[in-house]
This record gives sequence, C-alpha cells and structure tokens, in this order.
Amino acid sequence: MTRTLWLTGDTDADRLLAQDPLALLIGMLLDQQITMEVAFAGPKKLRDRLGELDADAIAAMDPERFAAACAEQPAVHRFPGSMAKRIQTLCQYLVDHYDGDAERLWAGADGKEVLKRLKALPGFGDQKARIFLALLGKQWGVAPRGWREAAGAYGDADARRSIADVVDQQTLEEVRTWKKQQKAAAKAAKK
Repeated sequence: MTRTLWLTGDTDADRLLAQDPLALLIGMLLDQQITMEVAFAGPKKLRDRLGELDADAIAAMDPERFAAACAEQPAVHRFPGSMAKRIQTLCQYLVDHYDGDAERLWAGADGKEVLKRLKALPGFGDQKARIFLALLGKQWGVAPRGWREAAGAYGDADARRSIADVVDQQTLEEVRTWKKQQKAAAKAAKK
C-alpha cells in the first residue's frame, strides 16, 4: 500500500514513516516534550545514523553506542539519553513479544485488542496508545473493526486533536490551537 504522510514537513522523513511501521512507532514514542514534527523526524535521523531501523539490531546494540547515535546533532530528542533507553526498551519488547515486527501489533486484531497491545508497550500510556491507534486508522490504512471506538475522541473523523489529524501545515496549526485551548482550560480549572 502506498501512503503519503505529512507529519514532519520533511519529505524523506515522512516517506520513511509511511513505509516503516517501526519508524512510525518510534516517532510516536518520541512525541513528548518536543514538537510533533521533531519527534516524528527522529526515526529518519536514527536510520541515517544506523543504516537501517531494525528492532533486533537496536535492542542488541551497545546502550552507550546507541545513546551516542541518539545524541548526535541534531539529536533525536531534547533528552537523547533517556529516549535512547526508551527506544531500546521498546525494541526489546517488540523482539520478545512480536519477533521484532512492529506491524504484528495490529495484525489480525480488532480495535480493542490493538489498543490493549499498544498500551502494553513500554512508554505508551492510554492516551499515547489511543492517538497511535487513531493515526493507524486515519492515515496508515489500518482500520480493524472498532478502531474508532477504541481510539475514543482521537478517532473522531473531523477531529483536530493529535498527530493523527495532521495532514498538512493547516491541520498542524489546528491541532496546536486545540492543544493550547485544552491547556488553558485545564489551567483555568485549577484556579
């Protein structure tokens, strides 16, 4: 299946995300405390530095060497050391439970089961798992029965809540606006 994604604004990085399930999964893992575009550009940086993205190879790599690859400028994340550990832990989990194949997370399962599998991943909580499920359904063509319900509000067809809804610069700005509104509302509720 040929997919076109616009998650980073960089054609090569987006092409990798559209073709490689591990790249997409690592991008989602990195999507915290940095902009979405930088997070999802991280897998391309890693692939360029390592030669390939392979869960088995990353899991088996010397942690210091892998951390150095993550920290090389431009770094894959603003916290390259801690994220290197998280990426290796995620890859080891994939090796242990899915033979290193990220795509097996959603193969042959309904939306509820895919959500359960995603929530079991190291570094993926409920919200991140729901956003990733919505990203799979909306942009990756992975639409298991019940995925929208399992993704919750992130699965809404016309939503502008997360990376799952970003298809161009305009939708990126709409998602950012929604997030700012949510933070402001939460802050106001605390007063």
